[in-house]
Amino acid sequence: MKLMLLLLAGLILISGCTQQTSQGTQQIFETAKGKCIYICTTISSDMSDRSPCLSDNNPEWGISDWVCDVAHSPRQTIDDLPENQCLEFREGNAHHFIEVDPGCEFIRAM
Repeated sequence: MKLMLLLLAGLILISGCTQQTSQGTQQIFETAKGKCIYICTTISSDMSDRSPCLSDNNPEWGISDWVCDVAHSPRQTIDDLPENQCLEFREGNAHHFIEVDPGCEFIRAM
């Protein structure tokens, strides 16, 4: 009986930690998405013919493990070229990204 209670308590603790982590990740995603769209809309140059990384060397970004990239929607071959992807992501320093199109509309996140 004690073993069953210990196992049940362990499952409850693990469940709570997983839920808290998921909520934290969701909150970071929402922050990154909003900031990526905001930074994109403040860029004055035309981005329709290139795929810039908006977070590289940008002191406004400040979200660790995430990058903000501009890609075409639908994606084009040029979007998959390493030189058109965020350096922090390519080098493995960031593991998540937000993509917006040249019009600053959200495309996807990973």
